[in-house]
Amino acid sequence: MTTALTNYKILTRDISRTMARLSADPQTQREVNYYRAQIGKIKSIEEFLGNDRVFNFAMKAFGLGDMSYAKGMMRKALTDGIDDETAFSVRMADPRFREFVTTFNFKRYDSATTSFDRTQQGTIDRFLQAQLEAKAGETSEAVRLALYFDRKAPELLSNYSILADKALLTVVRTALGLPASMSSTDLEKQAKIIGEKVNVDDLKDATKRQDFIARFLVLYDVNNSSSATDAGVTLLSGTSGLIGQQTLLSIQSLRRG
Repeated sequence: MTTALTNYKILTRDISRTMARLSADPQTQREVNYYRAQIGKIKSIEEFLGNDRVFNFAMKAFGLGDMSYAKGMMRKALTDGIDDETAFSVRMADPRFREFVTTFNFKRYDSATTSFDRTQQGTIDRFLQAQLEAKAGETSEAVRLALYFDRKAPELLSNYSILADKALLTVVRTALGLPASMSSTDLEKQAKIIGEKVNVDDLKDATKRQDFIARFLVLYDVNNSSSATDAGVTLLSGTSGLIGQQTLLSIQSLRRG
């Protein structure tokens, strides 16, 4: 029986090996190879949207896979670009849309858009990371959230960035012991509450970020009474038979900053 914290450590102990194992999956290889071969040939928004396989790959890479059907909305976002404060993706509360349009910025770069590393290998790397998080989430929501937080936290600009991202807010609220009812208060008050307990700049430091993630994982288990073995994590990491830490001992061992 392993805890979420132990499962997370198993998965991230040798992340290069874990990613290599994931990349070796035949279906993943096919999708990556197809995207790599096709993306540079796409020169316009319509060509991008017209190639379902490439477009869906890109959407999954940015965590927008469940919105792949909304091509009309994505056409609007891509057509507007990001240079105007009234642009569709700029006005969206969800930062993933702006990140997507920033990468596939056809409005600014036109036919050269897909020649950049961010649209080619950068998007492939994002896709593999998203696949890792999705597979972890099949059996451990806590580990999925922790992986996502570790990826996104270094990019945070303010407490408002946390409030704009449901997954990040879940991690922060759990780690800080804040009630779900906090979301019913106004944004300024929520930002102030979070700011009194954590400095977003501290989360850019790898050691402090891992301490924060560890606190989240332990408290997630406490709140959800979860201690089941994560078979999906074990499969991805290629390890088995590890005995988890006791939750209470884990709580006592966490550094509070």
